[in-house]
Amino acid sequence: MRAKTYFEPQTTIPIYDECDVLVVGGGAAGHSAAIAAARAGCKNVILMERYGYCGGDVTGGYVLLIPNLSFHDKIFVRGLQEEWFTRLSKIPGAVAGPPPELTGSTDPLLMKYYRGVGGATRDRICHGFMVEPNQMKIEMDVMLNEHSDSIRVLYHSWGTKPIMEGNICKGVIFESKQGRQAVLAKVVIDATGDADLCRLSGAPTSSAIDDECRCSSTALVYRIAGFSKKAFNEWMQKYPEDARVLNNAVAEIHGFRAGMIDGPTDNISWMNNWQPKHDCSKIADQTDTEMKTRLAIRRVIEYYRTACPEIFRNAYLYDIAPQLGTRGSHRIVGEYVISSNDWAFPKEHDDCIAWHCTVDTLNDNAPIEIPYRSILPQKVENILAPGRHISADRIAIDNVNLIPQCVGTGQAAGVAAAVIVADKSSTHTVDIRKIQDILAGEQDVPLPRNAHTDPSYMECLVAHEYGLYTEAAKKAREAKDAASVYRHWTLSGGAGSADSSKENPAENS
Repeated sequence: MRAKTYFEPQTTIPIYDECDVLVVGGGAAGHSAAIAAARAGCKNVILMERYGYCGGDVTGGYVLLIPNLSFHDKIFVRGLQEEWFTRLSKIPGAVAGPPPELTGSTDPLLMKYYRGVGGATRDRICHGFMVEPNQMKIEMDVMLNEHSDSIRVLYHSWGTKPIMEGNICKGVIFESKQGRQAVLAKVVIDATGDADLCRLSGAPTSSAIDDECRCSSTALVYRIAGFSKKAFNEWMQKYPEDARVLNNAVAEIHGFRAGMIDGPTDNISWMNNWQPKHDCSKIADQTDTEMKTRLAIRRVIEYYRTACPEIFRNAYLYDIAPQLGTRGSHRIVGEYVISSNDWAFPKEHDDCIAWHCTVDTLNDNAPIEIPYRSILPQKVENILAPGRHISADRIAIDNVNLIPQCVGTGQAAGVAAAVIVADKSSTHTVDIRKIQDILAGEQDVPLPRNAHTDPSYMECLVAHEYGLYTEAAKKAREAKDAASVYRHWTLSGGAGSADSSKENPAENS
């Protein structure tokens, strides 16, 4: 049956504003891009966000975990991501995680203490932390306000369509309570998370995701208060069989896998969940995720009160995340496509713009090099696409679209846009060395083989044979097929697998 169509009459769209750099989407990537562009000298930046706050999944989806920022004793993920930690550390109850000086410690008591808030792997303290989402919202506005001479913020404005002249993006059409309007820009940063603008620009995109991976699931996070998570953790250790029964029952009530995770304070915990084979860009899946979760919440909390009254007698629903929990859908097919081989083997990229750890993958969480080409869409000019939708294959995307990678690629995109405007170049002709020198020399972003980066970072990787020494990596090396080995590894209990949350559900956010 032929689908019905409606032909919209031609109309005139008013120009709301003009700028040098337009960032569409104020999540971790978009907020970072706007701040980085301003700090790199761009004085005419617009940040457009469909909600009334920045942070995206962090503040709106309650993805409170910022994991895996270090490798052994070196913090590789710095820049704006580390600035989040230092800023929030000054605010009571805003952040929880180990202080930087503990990075790499193998003290078993410290590892036990910090593991619940994302500050430890299985064998060492790993720099990572959890944030309080409302404090993070406030601090993101504080950061934007500090650059009010350079950044104009448009909240409640939904960027919907790129303005294309041939293959060159000239701006974006957006919708708001004031109707449909447009913003013209020299460089557009698509930080929508689902490549919304790139999909309509003529750039190639992909939605292929392995159904067994984390990215094939959605969530609606909610928080429970009125009990001590520390006391609950101790109860589970003391009565492991009872804990198993309780957790299985909670999953059955939900109808999907869920896990209660520590928060930055002991009296409020968040219930993460994984609703499989759901696409966060489809109306039916979005609606199903929201309703299924909310319809289960009262029964889940009542079960906790009844089954474990010594802990949950006074437990209550604290709040429900205002945004759908999104993990992956559409992403760009960029000038470079990241694959599992990028962390199974120590790949070097001359255009590296971020040096980021992943989540306990083939290389023991060693950082991989993320190239500029992975945020650069093919076939179009003057659009960059950092964040959750960067260019990676259907398996690799699972480990390069977490919050830290969104912040890192967003920061790099902002600097790149500022350089493009200053030099009157384009997204495909920009001077990569200038981008790298600003990131490493001025914005506290360590980059490999850059004169502004302490050589001890690379020495740390070489000393620990990064990318080559785990059993899975050795098999991949022998088979020359990291993707198939990685997929087997995820299904047998690695990050993204159905069982990986049993020891520490925060690892699989």
